[in-house]
This record gives sequence, C-alpha cells and structure tokens, in this order.
Amino acid sequence: MRRVTLDPRFFRENIRISLGDEHLQRTLRKACDEVLTKRAALVEDIPHWEQLRQAARRIKSHTLAHLDQYLLQLEKNLQANGVRVHWAEDAEEACTEILAIARKHNVWTAVKSKSMTSEEVGLNHFLEERCIRPVETDLGEYIQQLSGEPPFHIVTPAMHRTRADVGRIFAEKLSVEYTDDPEALTQIARRTLRREFLSAEMGITGANFAVADPGLIVVVENEGNARMSTTAPRVHVVLVGIEKVIPTLEDLRVFLDLLSVSSTAQRLPCYVNLIRGPRSHADADGPEEVHVVFLDNGRSGILVDDEMVSALFCIRCGACLNACPVFQRIGGHAYGWVYQGPIGSVLTPLYRGIEIGHQLPFGSSLCGACGEICPVAIDIQHLLLELRARIQSQLNATSLPERLLFRLWALAASRPILYRTGAFLLRVAQRLAMPRGRHLPVPVWGKTRSFPRLAPASFHHRWKRLERELVSE
Repeated sequence: MRRVTLDPRFFRENIRISLGDEHLQRTLRKACDEVLTKRAALVEDIPHWEQLRQAARRIKSHTLAHLDQYLLQLEKNLQANGVRVHWAEDAEEACTEILAIARKHNVWTAVKSKSMTSEEVGLNHFLEERCIRPVETDLGEYIQQLSGEPPFHIVTPAMHRTRADVGRIFAEKLSVEYTDDPEALTQIARRTLRREFLSAEMGITGANFAVADPGLIVVVENEGNARMSTTAPRVHVVLVGIEKVIPTLEDLRVFLDLLSVSSTAQRLPCYVNLIRGPRSHADADGPEEVHVVFLDNGRSGILVDDEMVSALFCIRCGACLNACPVFQRIGGHAYGWVYQGPIGSVLTPLYRGIEIGHQLPFGSSLCGACGEICPVAIDIQHLLLELRARIQSQLNATSLPERLLFRLWALAASRPILYRTGAFLLRVAQRLAMPRGRHLPVPVWGKTRSFPRLAPASFHHRWKRLERELVSE
C-alpha cells in the first residue's frame, strides 16, 4: 500500500490513497465514533456547556485584541519568577534559540512531551541533524517516532494504530517479544522511557495555556510524561505560540472545563502542570533553569486579519477532526502537515501560504459539524469559505470547464425559458442515458457519488397540473 505524501500540495492524491486503505478505514471511523459518543454523554451532563463556550470565545477575543499588553505582562511576571524569556519570529529562529540553550548545557538527549508547536517548527529533525537526540515521551508520539511518522491527529497521534500495529513496531524497534496486550505494551514503553527521563539533560514541552497573571505555563496531560519532562532534567524549555496567552487563573478555569471534554472525552484531565519557574532551594526536584520561547511564525499576520483572527482561538482539542466526515474517511496524514482536519485546512494556508495549502479548504463538506463541536465556538465553516474566496481570487484556481459550467448555469437561472428548456432536455437525456434506474455518470464528482435522478416533472409543471385538477373539480 502506497503511503501518502506529507505535503499539502499532494492533498488530492493523498485522499485517493487513504480511501483505498482498508485498514485505515476500519480503525479510523471506530476511533472517531468512540470519542464522539463519550464526549456527547459528558456534554449532556454539563447544563452550562454553551455558556462555557461563549465565555471562552469572549476571553480569546478580548485577549487577542490586547495581545501586546498581555504578552508584556506575561514576560514581566515570568522573569520575576526566574524564567528566561526568548522571542522567535519564525521556525528557524525558534529552533536556533533552543539549540543555543542545548549547546550551553552540553545537551545530547532531550525528552519531549507532546507539542504540536514543536512539530510545526520541525524541531526534532533540526536537533537530530545537530547530533542532539529528541525522545518523544507521550505514548502516541513515541509510537509515531519509532515508526518514522509524524502525528496522525492533534491530540491522539497514533489514532490510526491498532494494538497489533503497536506490538509489531515495538518488536521491530525495541527488540522485544511481540505482544498485542495493551498493558504489556504500556509497560514496555514505561521501562524504556524511564531510562530516558533519568539520563536526559533537557526537557522540552509545549504549553496549553500561558497565564499572564501571575505568570504561569500550563501543561495539561494524562500520562505524567510531561511532569517527568519538566522536573527530571536540569533544564526545561517551553515552546509556545503567542496566541496561547490568557489573562488570569479565573480564565484558566473556563478552558480547563472545556479542554478535556472536547479532546479526550474526560470530565477532568489526570494532570494539570502549573509551571511557575525553576526550583528553589526548598524544592526537592525541578529544573535548575526554565526557558520559554514565544513563537510568532505567522500568528501576528493572522492577528491583524479581521476575517481570520478567530483561527487563533483554537485550543488544539482536536474535536473538529473527530466530528468531520472528511477526516473520518481520509485521516490526518492526508492533509500533509502538522495540523489536520477542518482547523488544519484553515491554519495550513495561513501559516504556510495559500500557494502551498490552497487545496485544503476545498476538502470539506461544509456541513458545519466542526463549528458546532468547537469548544471556543470558532465558525470554521465561515473561515473555510473565506479562504476559498481568497484562493479563487489570488490563484484563479477554477478550471476552465468549471467556469464555463457556472456561466451557463447563471445564464439559465436568470432566464426562465432557458432554465425550463434545459431541465426538459436533461430529463430526456436521463431517460436515454440511465435505463433501468442507473445514475447519470458525472466525471470526477461521480467517482464517489451517485448523481440523483431528476424528478419526472418539474415543480412548476406539477403545480400547473394541480391547478387544472382543482379547477376541474
């Protein structure tokens, strides 16, 4: 079976490959259905769920409107807590900053908790090329790293893997006896990673939130690996996008209530790590130094875009992926970059440019399920439509046959006689070309869909017939 190409420009080719992967089709829909069912049951028990969503949206909107002030406040408070703050304009600068910290402390191994921002900047590859070994410690990320693949999903990186898949990967890469028992596989990973935690010189994490007052980095997790990554090594580095800042701890309560339900269908996460700074003399453990690298990488450009700024509200819960009928069929790797699904179809063109991500906004049914499930009420459908309009305007991406088809449609729709004549001719063609109930063949579109049969008579024709019948009575 061919693998997809990890490049957004191959989106259409990737779709065909994914649809032909029977193993992927079996595992993906089952995984999405399970988390959606659990999440729906939890939401039913939270009567104020919609109020929480709207509160989170207001907090995000307010914070981004005053982002410069909150970032300065956050920087000031972090520095007061002993944290060393760095600013990175793009991916290269972020990686270079982290490399400089690693070189200063003679780092050869860095343990990492799951961080989509580090995937965004290509940090693992950057460090490996410079002889520093990054080790993913989230179980799903660890599985994907061993297999040589990037994360499949924003929250559950190995969603597409069965336990048999994981057993084979561990047997091949870790030289252990094959097993598909989940508990045994977890124990294998735990033993292997514990050695890494104890020997690593640096820990690297992302951040779910950064609280301006009193100056905290927040990392939410379920496995405890982030806690180990932030406390066992001598140095802890946080890579966080500038949009992750929120004003206060009261605001944090709102997002914590939303995040776990939406991401992993849990009422509460197992661990919420509030990182204030390096350890003091009174602390039994913790890093000697904490560094926070704030990443822009295109975010400031989105910030001043009134139509697209709400894309920065995203808290990376992955709920829109699970609810999306397109993602449920093609999976995460088909999108070709770090961010997948509906929100990935928005973020990729914004972060990497329309020329690279121009196919993604069209890979949506526009059913609206993504916006309905989003915990911060992002109108993702509107963002996709806006991007489609920009792509058509900037790249003139519509094919000649499509342009001609819509011009003919506009001509017919504006002239009733032409419309009725065209509809009559189409019905005649249907009777001739579709005997015995077969569907009308439509190029490309019809490969995966059946064009519906037209009604034997138009609405106007039926209405006139009804009028005649009423008069005759």
